[in-house]
Amino acid sequence: MQHPNAPLTPIGRRRMVLLVEQHGYTFEAAAAASNVVKSTVHRWVWRWRSASPAERQSLSCLEDRSSRPRTSPAMLPAQEQAAICAVRERTGWGPRLIASEVGRPHSTIHATLRRHGRSRRPAAPREPIVRYEWPCPGDLLHMDTKRYARFSTPGHALTGDRHRTGAEKRARVGYDFAHAVVDDHSRLAYCELHDDERAATVAAFTRRALAWFEAHGIAPRRLLTDNAFVYRKNLALAALLAEHQVKHLLTRPRRPQTNGKVERFHQTMEREWAKSMTYASHNHRNQALPHWLEHYNERRRHSAIGDHPPISRVRNLSGQDS
Repeated sequence: MQHPNAPLTPIGRRRMVLLVEQHGYTFEAAAAASNVVKSTVHRWVWRWRSASPAERQSLSCLEDRSSRPRTSPAMLPAQEQAAICAVRERTGWGPRLIASEVGRPHSTIHATLRRHGRSRRPAAPREPIVRYEWPCPGDLLHMDTKRYARFSTPGHALTGDRHRTGAEKRARVGYDFAHAVVDDHSRLAYCELHDDERAATVAAFTRRALAWFEAHGIAPRRLLTDNAFVYRKNLALAALLAEHQVKHLLTRPRRPQTNGKVERFHQTMEREWAKSMTYASHNHRNQALPHWLEHYNERRRHSAIGDHPPISRVRNLSGQDS
């Protein structure tokens, strides 16, 4: 893209034209001052003089003209173009198959389809976005897991340096799994890092998460997860939820937006905690998580709840505040 004040953009051409029209320069002098040839000055001055006041005001007379010819004698007749589009609509075929039916080169078929906006199949209509929010804290909790690679030295995503030794590339130090639960109404979040996402780990984490929310005066009623096997077939998790009288809900298959609040929390956590600064190792990164969670829950403004921190939506349910 050209700079808007480059010499031969419309603004630069206007400056060149005004040397002749207002300052009395000859074409030769204006060309020398603008570092162009005389014929270039003559062309733009002529277009300026033949333009209307509105075209001068908008500088449209100094725009580059399209290189498309005014007439295209070799173009297919409109009826034949319509027939090609009808075959495309009826069969969904590509240019080569359509060419075998209508008796035209496939390049001609492709050009016709592209001209009429039919070169690609129309995208399936997207379902409208349905935003929802339960009225009280604890009405619905969202739970999900995200993994973070462990590292002994900062990687190229933060340092920008892709030159690593063979030993560094071969080193495999595994992953940390961030298990998170987010309250639908308040966006209050609880998160822990673990070595895996197995059934026992998930159940133990969920027990501590429920206790944490209850300590804040929130009585969980429903828990929403995706359809991962560790959630659907976890007997320990099912027994825990039954013990606390929490209803387990599952998202529709391939519909992560249903669980969007915890998905969005993981995006925020990755950007503001995991990649916000250059950590010496994953251990240093992990040590910073409790401090970031405290900031997220108690001080960080959340745009979805009126630029207030999540804790502001948790009323004094536990009676701990004075």
